[in-house]
Amino acid sequence: MSNYLDFEKPIIELEEKLAEMKRIAEENDVDVSTAVSELEGKIEQLKINTFNNLTRWQRVMLSRHPDRPYTLDYIYEITSDFIELHGDRLVKDDKAIVGGWGLIDGKTYMIIGHQKGRNTKQRQMRNFGMANPEGYRKALRLMMLADKFRKPIVTLIDTPGAYPGLEAEERGQAEAIAKNLREMFRLNVPIVCIIIGEGASGGALGIAIGDKVAMMENTWYTVISPESCSSILWRSWDYKEQAAEALKLTAKDMLSFKLIDDIIEEPLGGAHTNAKQAAQVLKNYIISKTEELSKLSPEELKRQRIAKFCTMGSFIE
Repeated sequence: MSNYLDFEKPIIELEEKLAEMKRIAEENDVDVSTAVSELEGKIEQLKINTFNNLTRWQRVMLSRHPDRPYTLDYIYEITSDFIELHGDRLVKDDKAIVGGWGLIDGKTYMIIGHQKGRNTKQRQMRNFGMANPEGYRKALRLMMLADKFRKPIVTLIDTPGAYPGLEAEERGQAEAIAKNLREMFRLNVPIVCIIIGEGASGGALGIAIGDKVAMMENTWYTVISPESCSSILWRSWDYKEQAAEALKLTAKDMLSFKLIDDIIEEPLGGAHTNAKQAAQVLKNYIISKTEELSKLSPEELKRQRIAKFCTMGSFIE
């Protein structure tokens, strides 16, 4: 594996040792099946111990793994046919948010999500997954289209936040996100929202008002990134690990706070270790929840959606 995180190093070293053992055995025609089996068992146990006991900051790092599947990776894996739609009909097409019609097991869905890039050129084109107002307006246009044709909506969230640039504010960033929040409560079709990577602030929330909100196992969802939180509280990024712990931003934290409905399990080691398996689990979740929600009337969907978000949080009057 060319890309690995610091806490994965002991696992990578053992896997390299295993590969070398197999190579030497093959070249010299020696039977080392027992030693190979023992080492494979040791690697598996080390993975279980490592990934079941990750700190919150390590989960953040895993959500940003350079090999982790992005929205289009999942879309092309789970749909048999995808037609991407472009533009907000006002300014331009924001490449940080993608969306369009997709067939999942013969049924039509409107799938919308943040998209990051793999290399420098792609990251610049996708603006690192940070959408401008036109991105959120494009997302809303597509959601309204799905509502018109009575098709369920799936949103895949993976963003470090909405783009904070001056030009974004000039074009109405806050208004675009706020309008999405309002209009998503009014849609008459099932909405399933899934955090597949990073879920930061209003940038994530702008497409995250749904009947079912889920997080993949190694993702995070909170009002601010650990680095930004650290820079505000400690005037330095050096305390990002402490900030991550204080923010309680993991999927388990969010489920305990009743801010999400479900956690979608990932392959051991993260979604990037087996993208096909991760996509299949994601697909099964989407199908299951949309079938469940499709049994409800539009009025009941909206009533439950509003009630769901109104009961979030703790307060004292």
